[in-house]
Amino acid sequence: MTPMTNGRACRYVDVVGLWCALGYAALTFLARQPGEPDLPVFFLLVAWTSLPVFSLYLYFHRRGEPFPLGRLIFWAVVFRIFGLAGGPFYEDDFYRYLWDGYRFATTGTPYGAVPETFFSDPGVPAVFRGILDRINYPELPTIYAPVTQVVFLFGYWLKPGSVIALQAILILVDLATIALLLRLAPTGNVMLYAWCPLVVKEVAFTAHPDGIGVCLLLAAIVLARKHRWWGAAVCLGMAVGAKIFALVLVPLVLVGASFGYWVLFVVTLSALYAPFILQGGAGFDSLLVFAREWEFNSAAFGLFTTVLQPFGAKLVLGLVCAAFWGHYYFRYSRSGDREIPRGDWLYGIFLMASPVINPWYLLWLLPFAAITPSVSAWTASIAVFLGYVTGLNLNDGNLQPYQQPVWVRPLEFGLILLALAYDWFRRWPTGLGNRANN
Repeated sequence: MTPMTNGRACRYVDVVGLWCALGYAALTFLARQPGEPDLPVFFLLVAWTSLPVFSLYLYFHRRGEPFPLGRLIFWAVVFRIFGLAGGPFYEDDFYRYLWDGYRFATTGTPYGAVPETFFSDPGVPAVFRGILDRINYPELPTIYAPVTQVVFLFGYWLKPGSVIALQAILILVDLATIALLLRLAPTGNVMLYAWCPLVVKEVAFTAHPDGIGVCLLLAAIVLARKHRWWGAAVCLGMAVGAKIFALVLVPLVLVGASFGYWVLFVVTLSALYAPFILQGGAGFDSLLVFAREWEFNSAAFGLFTTVLQPFGAKLVLGLVCAAFWGHYYFRYSRSGDREIPRGDWLYGIFLMASPVINPWYLLWLLPFAAITPSVSAWTASIAVFLGYVTGLNLNDGNLQPYQQPVWVRPLEFGLILLALAYDWFRRWPTGLGNRANN
């Protein structure tokens, strides 16, 4: 590549980066206004910050040029700074994170007592009384796992009751995720994740903690590829200790390891939970309530419940997921070349069968969609924002707060299915999704 060509490519990167930064600046401004941003404006800004990124990826891929690493990191940091300045919107989960950090710091455990028992407690500091009043489902104990709770505790130590402190920690974790991805995929592919509006919104703006488990899972994969099994096993235990979603890939990462490393994984996970279990609980009760009763923005599960009872739908879809996972594991374990597991496939199937698909759940899928890009995965990263079209965000009194208009799911999952059909016929994963050779 000649210096002139390199300079032209870098200018193109900076133009797209500046364009996206303007979009995130506008989103920051809206997030800081009273109330929530209007949904049409939000979706306009999603298109503003996503379509040029896809165009940039295709430009570099088709030319076979390396994406400039420095600019990738620079603009990724800029976008996240706007998120830090803007703060959460369309979400109130962060009040629970802040409350859990307070409880952990003052009592030694965030588990056990439910928030509503403190409504009339005069000992609650004023800043946390305001937080307590905004916690959703205050009748349930926290559902978040031990490693995630440690991060909430760090946020409390930095500044009690501050969502900005928590955002800053999670942004650093996300930047570590980008660094790990650079060991697994070309820079152009990693740009898809680093500049993804869903990642910026859910991590930098809204402070969803799923990125903690994702980062640990990728660290385990990097270590396993270097046959550093003890580190991989410990990271996997911590990943599952951050969120149970990581369990999907644990057997695939440890497939080449000896039995002792499986024991180390179990010991690590047990050590994370044991102190809280000995103090009276570790969030399992709320996890069971969530698994048994909650449904939101579901795809296949929503369809199946039109002809089956919820338990029957879960059973059938669980068997389908287990069969797909088992088939993949059988083929993967017998292959001589240990490629990076197709987390995009496995998490994609898992989410399509799940009774709940929150937008931030795709944080588990998108790193693997950067390793092996597909139209369907990156279409999903945009379409899933339709999950925010609810009665609450529409200010529609004819809908329940978390009820969606009837057109939302057909549009959301119809777009994803069209993209899947495109991938199937064009076979994008083998054409554009070249794996890293390192």
